[in-house]
Amino acid sequence: MPAQQRLVLASASPRRLDLLRQIGVVPDAVDAAELDESPQPDETPRQLALRLACAKASLVAARWPDAHVLAADTVVAVGRRVLPKAEDDAQVRSCLQLLSGRAHRVLTGVAVCAPGGRTARRLVETRVHFKRLSASDVEAYLASGEGVGKAGGYAIQGRAGAMVIALQGSYSGVVGLPLYETASLLEGLGFRRS
Repeated sequence: MPAQQRLVLASASPRRLDLLRQIGVVPDAVDAAELDESPQPDETPRQLALRLACAKASLVAARWPDAHVLAADTVVAVGRRVLPKAEDDAQVRSCLQLLSGRAHRVLTGVAVCAPGGRTARRLVETRVHFKRLSASDVEAYLASGEGVGKAGGYAIQGRAGAMVIALQGSYSGVVGLPLYETASLLEGLGFRRS
């Protein structure tokens, strides 16, 4: 494969890797970017998702100058409030209680850096509406362990799918990588799937 056709995924997320495989894209390498993901003062959730995706792509592209580098970041927001990537059951519970019976936004920023320094980026916003969750719904979800490590404390591709009343936008974007937009960005920067 020519050097300009190498692809590096700047994420350790197994979900993003699985999503890429769904569209026939298998990265040559996975090189996760480590950076502070804290929101900046007065930064909106939209700005945060796009800034983090671009920063991750740039950081990894510096290590792989002859490859296409793909990065993404997903932010779950209620209004201007960014929900955490839940670190424990207490955070999962707090997120689910906040999301119960209401709509929220899932914002996924995607950035691609191509050899030669060309870049492209896109922000995908999806509106997700949860049913009203009972205490037993929350406890059952906590027992599954799925919410720990996930933005907003849930994984839509798992048991949380049964909590979703409606979704407007990109399902794959909620999982972590909007496939249509990702394929478009890669193709626009000259990457061709084999």
